[in-house]
Amino acid sequence: MRAIEFQEYGGPEVLKVVQAEPPTPGPGQVTIDAAYVGVNFADLKARAEGYRVDSLPFRPGLEVSGRIRGVGHGVEGLRPGQEVVALVNSGAYAEVVVADTTTVFPLPGDLDLRTAAALPTVLPTAHALLHEVGRLRAGETVLVHGAAGGVGTAAGQLARAAGAGAVYGVVSSAAKAEYARKHGYDEVFTAGTFPDDVRRATGGRGVDLVLDPVGGETLRRGLGALAVFGRLVSFGNAGGEEPWHVGQPELYAQGRSVAGFSILALAQSAPEALRTVAGRAFRSVTDGIVALPITGEFPLTDAAEAHRLMGGRASTGKLLLRVAD
Repeated sequence: MRAIEFQEYGGPEVLKVVQAEPPTPGPGQVTIDAAYVGVNFADLKARAEGYRVDSLPFRPGLEVSGRIRGVGHGVEGLRPGQEVVALVNSGAYAEVVVADTTTVFPLPGDLDLRTAAALPTVLPTAHALLHEVGRLRAGETVLVHGAAGGVGTAAGQLARAAGAGAVYGVVSSAAKAEYARKHGYDEVFTAGTFPDDVRRATGGRGVDLVLDPVGGETLRRGLGALAVFGRLVSFGNAGGEEPWHVGQPELYAQGRSVAGFSILALAQSAPEALRTVAGRAFRSVTDGIVALPITGEFPLTDAAEAHRLMGGRASTGKLLLRVAD
């Protein structure tokens, strides 16, 4: 089978097409003949700086849609030929992908494999950020960084459906701002001025909930954009800065709180909780509440081009790799 791996860290050019033996499923696992694979920022961080890479060579990829090829010992409720989507720890950039059944989901509703490939990471993440971790209530205001990305596209629509009083986004360009406004956002700000923009838009009050995948100084400035009793949820460190630590002096005075979330960590520590969140999130698509635009599709062998597009911060929505011809 064909797969994409890298043997050294660097730019998109380190991604190479390799030939490998198809994996076989172990106990509690299935193998999947991949149709589509999602491209995520975590893949770029793995390639560029070794994020979540235990050893080289490394095969990136966190989400896949396709048909079950084989089932391992003890697997129940899944069968060869069944259409599924899966969240995996790594290794999805391949024609055959092995996955633990705890994070394999029969294709939701009447979705096709292409659409379904966009679901496993961004939908459960956006849902958990807003509801399980952020505890959004009707009438509250939300600020989402990366509003034009995959999670941001879903979060804007989910916040709107949950009755948010106002949904604000932060993006890096005017083109991305236009895109975000089509997906649930009332106003969209730029990264450099968002704290002042938030104060202006809210009459000085601040927002009730901030969702931040950037980290570093952006996280610190986001805390200052919170209203009294506001909540900030960190779900990444895309900016690559040293982690910023918050403590009693920043939180006590106005009753603010900071929380964190990682879908990959949840998959390892509490897979049943992830399945519950994913079920709720997937229903938002099948019920027509959320649409996840797939704005770019590349053949598996052109994974480097997909990385260049996402790494250039020019992409919006969701990028996919097409595996099946």
